[in-house]
Amino acid sequence: MLISDSIPLLWLSYAALSLVVLVTGYLGLAFLPRLPRLVITWAVAGVMWVPSSFSTPLNDQGDAYTGMAPAVVVAGLAFLEKDGGTMASALLLVAVAAALGGLLGLLLWRRGRGAKRRSNGDSQGDRTGTTSRADRGRDDKTRREPVVG
Repeated sequence: MLISDSIPLLWLSYAALSLVVLVTGYLGLAFLPRLPRLVITWAVAGVMWVPSSFSTPLNDQGDAYTGMAPAVVVAGLAFLEKDGGTMASALLLVAVAAALGGLLGLLLWRRGRGAKRRSNGDSQGDRTGTTSRADRGRDDKTRREPVVG
């Protein structure tokens, strides 16, 4: 059951909170154009969502707990414990995830531009046969003022 087991509940709450952080971060970057906004948001998503394995000692007899956690958390705890090997592997995962997330954001931006171009091309292609007399002579790039009469 989800409520009785704390690890799935922990991952579920981490996923929900990370989605809140990503949505508010994306909306907070509204002053940027769409390309850098998507690349930054997906790079942060990659950093937050890549998992890494870790091992921590439980007691003096050598018992250890091994599990999975977000790689950025593992890297931070390895830094505090001065564990260079664990920190290097976790930071490598974080860097690769950030690069893949940024690449995914770039691909989403290109897909959005392609869909926008196709919709603009289709709408102009549909209008060519049904243009009015006033629209025939005008260039689409110039602004027309309204005329009464």
